[in-house]
Amino acid sequence: MQNTIHYSNIILPFLYLLTVGVYLYDFIKGEKKLAHSKRLFLFLTLIFHTFYIIIRTIEFDHPPITNVFEIFTILACAIGFSYFILELVTDIRGTGFFIIVIALLFQVLSSIFIRDLTEVKDVLRSNLLGVHVFHALLGYAGITISAVYGFLYLTLYKEIKTNKFGLIFDRLPNLEILERLSFSSAVIGFIALSIATTIGLIWLPQAFPDFSYTDPKLIVTFIVWLMYGVGIILKTTGQWRGKKVVVLSIAGFLLAIFSTIVTNFISRSFHSFY
Repeated sequence: MQNTIHYSNIILPFLYLLTVGVYLYDFIKGEKKLAHSKRLFLFLTLIFHTFYIIIRTIEFDHPPITNVFEIFTILACAIGFSYFILELVTDIRGTGFFIIVIALLFQVLSSIFIRDLTEVKDVLRSNLLGVHVFHALLGYAGITISAVYGFLYLTLYKEIKTNKFGLIFDRLPNLEILERLSFSSAVIGFIALSIATTIGLIWLPQAFPDFSYTDPKLIVTFIVWLMYGVGIILKTTGQWRGKKVVVLSIAGFLLAIFSTIVTNFISRSFHSFY
């Protein structure tokens, strides 16, 4: 089965690349006949990705969460599935390329640097940890998609401001829709992160009796959670709208990515399991 896992790990980036190519072609051409074709490409890629995650979990007897590059493949899948559902529900075209390319980036990094670990710490077999990680990655997928829509909002806003009406203006939804999509994704991400944080705080004292609340990952995660919480309240009460909301989404995403890099490559944290 390890050979299947190895070849699947190589094939996955090419499937995402092919899917990104189809979405890019659709974005440039804007042909309605491609709407169902591109979704089929994405669906098949996600099915294959799910198969890869399942056989990897079975073979190594633990979910792929033992290092950052295993987590990247789960995050890529979560982003892909989240967008797939969003596209089916909203039927909004023109934004898929910008989101799927993020999933491609995470999967490429995972495929290049992932390590196969057969022996892991017992803490990684906890059911509570599995639920915690699932909601955390769902939260990160939500804020990633929110940030992409925020970036598209700012790009379209700039085109309108400078009276440069090109392909971006023709293909993207209007500013109001982009802001709503960014905000809705941020709300989903915030709720998932809230659940993940709550479960983590219950599970931490059991798994790490000597852990510290000053852990860098905990601090940055709380800051990100607080940023989104404040932004959602200000948006809901009508005090913030437009650029302020989407800039906050982008800032929160960048901070979350920075915290992942710091936790796994610079400082030591109980979130680094290897």
